[in-house]
Amino acid sequence: MKKLKLVSTVLMVAFLLLLSACGTSKTGGEKKTLRVVTDAAYAPFEYQDKGEVVGFDIDFVKAVIKEAGYGVKVEHVGWDPIFVEIEKKTADLAVSSITITDKRKQSYDFTVPYFLSKNEILVPKGSSIKSAKDLEGKRIAVQNGTTGQEAVEKLFGENNDKLKKFENNNLAILELKKGGVDAVVADNTVVETYIKNNPNDNFEFIEDDGAFEKEFYGLLLPKGSKLKADLDKAVNKVLENGTYEKLYEKWFKTKPDIKILKDQQ
Repeated sequence: MKKLKLVSTVLMVAFLLLLSACGTSKTGGEKKTLRVVTDAAYAPFEYQDKGEVVGFDIDFVKAVIKEAGYGVKVEHVGWDPIFVEIEKKTADLAVSSITITDKRKQSYDFTVPYFLSKNEILVPKGSSIKSAKDLEGKRIAVQNGTTGQEAVEKLFGENNDKLKKFENNNLAILELKKGGVDAVVADNTVVETYIKNNPNDNFEFIEDDGAFEKEFYGLLLPKGSKLKADLDKAVNKVLENGTYEKLYEKWFKTKPDIKILKDQQ
């Protein structure tokens, strides 16, 4: 009887330990889902296809978050709301071709850089505009709140009455198609992808490395985010393990310069 009682006690303890272990495994296996916000109007980085947000940035951020060990939910909210959401910490991070700038770093944190970019000028073929200097006195369209806007304002002043600001680059380019402006200034990949996908528009791009500096994109985080260390590590892992190169070639049909991204760290 005493022996049977001892056996029962041992079995009960073992059962409780098993339940405890199952509970720990379940809790440990559950990943926190990170809410990622974006402005899905910036092909090929982020745009909507049949109601789904897709693009290079989306593939990249999903790979990074998976590497960091979290779940992910991406939502299109628009450009300006991105910064409101991150500042108020209603979203965990944002991805939307967001250039790392000293001004933005005053209010937000960024991961290490993941993309090299620069601004270019989109014009109709045969345009007299051959450099940034030729934009003087011309009507220029930009996406509001971007480094394209900042670049033009740096060249021709913040109160330039020839500068037209739009909610996104799609609207800026539409204005160029309608003849409402003479040029659009935007990120090189966006400009070049548009030309490639819309050959009948007869547009071309103008490079001017002397006027437009190199820019680097980062994932945008709330100031003081505890996710930064995990995401920095994950970004570097994705850069180093071949995933980044695979995604880059998928979307841009060329190889990335990973060294220049690493050098920025």
